[in-house]
Amino acid sequence: MMSKFSRLLLLLSLPLLLSNADTAQQDFQGKAFYFSKSTIDFGSWGARMSEAQKKQMKARLKNRLEKTYVLSFDTTSSLFIEEEKVDAISGATDSWGSNFARGKQYKNLTENQLVQAQEFYGKRFLVKDELQAIEWKMGTEAKQIGAYTCFKATAVLPSTELSWYNFNWSDLRSSNASSTAEEEIKLTSIEAWYTLQIPVKHGPAEFWGLPGLILEVSAGDTTILCSEIVMNPKERKEIVAPDKGKVINKEDYRATIVGKMMEMRNNRGRRRRG
Repeated sequence: MMSKFSRLLLLLSLPLLLSNADTAQQDFQGKAFYFSKSTIDFGSWGARMSEAQKKQMKARLKNRLEKTYVLSFDTTSSLFIEEEKVDAISGATDSWGSNFARGKQYKNLTENQLVQAQEFYGKRFLVKDELQAIEWKMGTEAKQIGAYTCFKATAVLPSTELSWYNFNWSDLRSSNASSTAEEEIKLTSIEAWYTLQIPVKHGPAEFWGLPGLILEVSAGDTTILCSEIVMNPKERKEIVAPDKGKVINKEDYRATIVGKMMEMRNNRGRRRRG
């Protein structure tokens, strides 16, 4: 039976043990490096292109089809950043594509918060919203990615939730559709591979919520794969949310993009008629 002295010693040492555990959690940090590859669908006009033309088009779009990222994370928060590349053909950055690229993306799991910095035609926005809820279906299939054993999980999400910062000219057609018309909601199937060897609920891009770090994820025509992991790097940087730009939510930011692109199209049409 525990003596009074032993119980007293345990009560006195417990706060110190908990404090040390909290400190260890706060000090924990990691970095995961990812690369992504996307395929391009040439659609109906692709049938009129030669293989040489398709190859040339893919070369010109290489920066949009192949990207690299860094995910910095601790136990509760993460910061996902795309590394900027110079166009191999023009020697310049992709200014058009940057208007619709994912900006610095901060996720806080404790607060269920997304903060994403976006720049659209010279204007800075700070998109604040809740994290995208994902209902994962856990599988038993496993595979090795580098030194990590990974398990499979799948989910389905509305396609617009994965590309709300992006733009497609078909968005203008849907925005012009009658409000009474029932719009078909496009869905995207997601396949993710996570490792329990790094027990954090983080992942690249919009993906999170599994019991281990997501090392590979495929959604639509894009696959994101982890190429390197550095645990507790020597150079540590505090993981903080971006803080510059007009505060807006995802829905309003998307409406801003569509409105601006519609305005540009209409202005171009007026100039042609004039």
